[in-house]
Amino acid sequence: MTNYKKAGVDIQIGDKASKIAYEFARSTFPSRKNMIGEPVIDEGSFAGMLDMGDFYIVQGDDGVGTKMEVAEHIGKFDTLGYDLLAMVADDAVCLGAETISISNTIDTNKVDPEIIRALMKGLANACIEQKIVIPGGEIAEVGKSVNGNVWNATTVGVLEKGKVISGNNIKAGNVIIALQEKGFRSNGFSLVRYILEKEFDGNIYNKPSPFGKSWGEIILKQSIIYSSALLELLGRFGEKRKFNIKGIAHITGGGIPGNVNRILKNTGLGAEFNDLFSPSPMVKEIQKIGNVSEIEAYKTWNMGNGMVIVVEKDDADQIVDALSLKAKIVGSVIKDKKIIINSLGALPKKLEFEI
Repeated sequence: MTNYKKAGVDIQIGDKASKIAYEFARSTFPSRKNMIGEPVIDEGSFAGMLDMGDFYIVQGDDGVGTKMEVAEHIGKFDTLGYDLLAMVADDAVCLGAETISISNTIDTNKVDPEIIRALMKGLANACIEQKIVIPGGEIAEVGKSVNGNVWNATTVGVLEKGKVISGNNIKAGNVIIALQEKGFRSNGFSLVRYILEKEFDGNIYNKPSPFGKSWGEIILKQSIIYSSALLELLGRFGEKRKFNIKGIAHITGGGIPGNVNRILKNTGLGAEFNDLFSPSPMVKEIQKIGNVSEIEAYKTWNMGNGMVIVVEKDDADQIVDALSLKAKIVGSVIKDKKIIINSLGALPKKLEFEI
C-alpha cells in the first residue's frame, strides 16, 4: 500500500523537527516578560498569541507546499492564492481570531511577471472576499536554490480577551459539526503527486481525468476559506459572539485525528465521527489508484471535511442553519481518549486512533 513516507514525507521526523523549532521559539518568550507582546503559551495551538494589553495579536505561517508543482506543470496559478490564504486565516479563526492582514514571500529560481500576476491576483481576490489586506511582501529571485516557485505567508489577526476558543471547556456529549471540503486543500500533495506520477507519468497533469477536466485542473481545485463564515457566528473584532463555539479544528496535515486531538488535548476526552461528509469522487479515485489505506487517507487528507467545530448539543441545529457554507452534524465528544471514525473513503470501515 502507498503511504506518505513512500512519497518522501516522514511525519515522525517532521514532528521531531517541529518540536526542536518550537523549543527554540519558546526560548525567546521570556525576553518579553511583562512587556507589550508577551507570548501566550499554548502548545499545539493553530496559531501564536501575543498579549497586547486589551487584546491579543494572533500570528501564523504556512504555504501552498507542493501544490505549486502541479500549477507549474499546467501553467495555471490563479487559484493558489485561495489556498495560501486558507492555510493561514483558517488556522487563526480556530482561536476565534479575525485575520486582518497577510504578507507573503515568493522565492523563485527566475522571476516571471505573468506568474506573479496570476498568483497575486488570486490572493487579492481571496483577500477582498475575506476582508483581509496585503500590506507587504517579498519576491526573491534565488536561482538554483529552488526549482520553480515557493510561496509562503504570515497572517496577523486580532482577538479580544475573553473570546479565545481554547477547547478547555469541551465536555463529553458535545456535538461536532463539520464544514464540507471537496478538494485536498494544500495538504498531502506530495502523496497525491507520487500516486499519479507513479501510476501514469510526469505529464499526467495535462491529460484528461474521469471528471471532465485535466488531472492538473481537477486537483488544483481551490481551498474553501472558512474564516469569514465562522466569524459570522463568532463575531468579528468588537462584535458580540452569536453562538457558544467551544472548539474549532482546521483539518490540514494530520487529518481528522491529528487536528481534532489538538483541541481535545487538555480535556482527556475523545471523539466519534459517525456521519462525516464523504470525500469527493476525485479524492476517492486517487486513493484507489494509489491503494492508500483508509487509515493513511484519514491521517493525511481532510477526506471531505475541511473544518470541524464543537458545540453544545442544544445549539447544534441552529448553528448548522446559520452557517453560510455547507455543514452538518458529524459526531460527538466521547469519554474514551481516542478518535473513532466511520470512514467513507475507497474502502469504508471503522477506524480507531489512539490519542
